[in-house]
Amino acid sequence: MVDTHAHLALCEPSEDELIGSAREAGVSRILTVGLGEDSNPGAVASARTSEEVFASVGRHPNSANGFDDAAAAAIEELCSEPGVVAVGETGLDFYRDRSDPDDQRRAFTAQIAIANRTGKALVVHLRDREGTEDAVSEAFGTLEREADGIDVILHCFSAGPRWAERAAERGWYCSFAGNLTYPKSEPLREAAAIVPEDRVLVETDSPFLSPQPVRGKPNQPANVVATAERLAEVRGVPYGELEGTVEENAARVFGW
Repeated sequence: MVDTHAHLALCEPSEDELIGSAREAGVSRILTVGLGEDSNPGAVASARTSEEVFASVGRHPNSANGFDDAAAAAIEELCSEPGVVAVGETGLDFYRDRSDPDDQRRAFTAQIAIANRTGKALVVHLRDREGTEDAVSEAFGTLEREADGIDVILHCFSAGPRWAERAAERGWYCSFAGNLTYPKSEPLREAAAIVPEDRVLVETDSPFLSPQPVRGKPNQPANVVATAERLAEVRGVPYGELEGTVEENAARVFGW
């Protein structure tokens, strides 16, 4: 199995411990994701020092205030580093009021352009206020206009089935995290069941969103197996089959 989205620098154990535990659980690849200028270099360093780890570099929408041409240039420069396979996470987050929406939009479109120029996959974060779909709707529109030809990964997919169908029409990847396993996440499981076989991914978003068996504890890449087991049940396939599918999809989109 692979973990297609983690934040190793934010997890409590050392990276060596995290990678070792993941290896013991059968996790062979980890994408560690930068959130901005303070964490992108660390993600790149992790990818450089461990053969199991690869990196994504970008500016998270919750930290988008002040995003400018210099920030975009710094991200693009890191894309040439060994082990950097994606841009982001970027996107729109209207759940929290940490960043001005216009700054989020500017950072989002700039990182779409960087992914296009560098040929990297684009890791997209979307979160709405409860009962609304403003961020999802706007971001889908932006991606449809500006991300043609880019491998788009909708990280921690949390929208409903109709958005999964729309993503499938565009050939985007949907990556599922520990919230898939929560008792009240039936609409999310309905979405996970209909994602095309060649577009489904699984992740931890460590140290966040621990799956149900370890809910309440800090998450780590080894726990991707628990989420993948639930995803296999939802999709009605044996775990081994899902494992092979996810590994093949991740290798295709990230080139690792």
